[in-house]
Amino acid sequence: MSDEFAARVERVEPSATLAVSNLASELEADGADVVDLSVGEPDFDTPDNIVEAGKAAMDAGHTGYTPSSGIPELKSAIVDKLTGQGIDCGPENLIVTPGAKQALYETFQTVVDDGDEVVLLDPAWVSYEAMAKMAGGSLDRVDLAAHDFQLEPALDELGQAVSDDTELLVVNSPSNPTGAVYSDAALEGVRDLAVEHDVTVISDEIYEQVTYDADPTPLATIDGMEDRTVTINGFSKAYSMTGWRLGYLCAPEELIAQAGKLHSHSVSCAVNFVQHAGIEALEDTDDAVEEMVAAFRSRRDLLVDLFDDHGVDVAVPDGAFYMMLPVDDDDQSWCMDALEDAHVATVPGGAFNAPGYARISYAASETRLREAVDRLAAGGFI
Repeated sequence: MSDEFAARVERVEPSATLAVSNLASELEADGADVVDLSVGEPDFDTPDNIVEAGKAAMDAGHTGYTPSSGIPELKSAIVDKLTGQGIDCGPENLIVTPGAKQALYETFQTVVDDGDEVVLLDPAWVSYEAMAKMAGGSLDRVDLAAHDFQLEPALDELGQAVSDDTELLVVNSPSNPTGAVYSDAALEGVRDLAVEHDVTVISDEIYEQVTYDADPTPLATIDGMEDRTVTINGFSKAYSMTGWRLGYLCAPEELIAQAGKLHSHSVSCAVNFVQHAGIEALEDTDDAVEEMVAAFRSRRDLLVDLFDDHGVDVAVPDGAFYMMLPVDDDDQSWCMDALEDAHVATVPGGAFNAPGYARISYAASETRLREAVDRLAAGGFI
């Protein structure tokens, strides 16, 4: 076998969280009690009615291929959801994918060519950078850390980054890793730049139902953004369906036609019975989602208070279930040491291009969150 591999994969670095994950596994294998605040998935079971819908779909024989872009019934349910939010979307504007990450990947591969500029808002989810590089794109980044991770006060910096050379801008609100929800004024600023420079914008809205003190506006509903926004969403976070792998993208028909070619020649289609379970998720889970979000809100408030008790000021997230904890400049070493000495697992901020922070996921019980803060304090980490 040749030791030369495709440039598209050699441009991508291994996950910056891999060392922490490996060490956590080693410690647990040795019997250590690790409080894992690194995971990016809800700690709730998939609601029973969704599970039963998936089982019923299998029993009914929904185990074969589906139309590549998704079964009509699920696409209709997604259309109802999106149009209810004010997004102008029809079945012809949709591709149902095995996870929102696949929807993102297909969009990057469809829009970004060799040398095209992609603008990211930092801290940014690590896979955006990897997808841009695999598509051959170049990166320009806007640092929001000095603005409590909010976009509105950083619009001048964004205006310096976005130009006629920009092909794609990625907006993630609520944000992973910060939990920030961007204001309408911020989104209007994005619109102004996108229109001026003819930029396509990805709006990753995977956490849009997990919000507390802010109501995120879908970017595609901002005047002038309908024909230049790719709305990405899925079922993993709000419905606790991470392992089911179900997502979608909504975009103008001409983009869907091109992305559909990649979709059909790669994954073919999302899993048949999972798509049927997705219909149930959209139609009958409001109570389960509300209960989960209420638990996340309580945990967020608890963490803010606990850190405040130790003199640590954190930016209070308005959505998702993450919080950025200010730590030493060498955040990778801080996270490794906190894991090895205090047995608390977090994600280095550098993984999101935010050195000096650690991302905490509060997808854990309040008891475990208290234990984690106590351990970090006792170990001198906060």
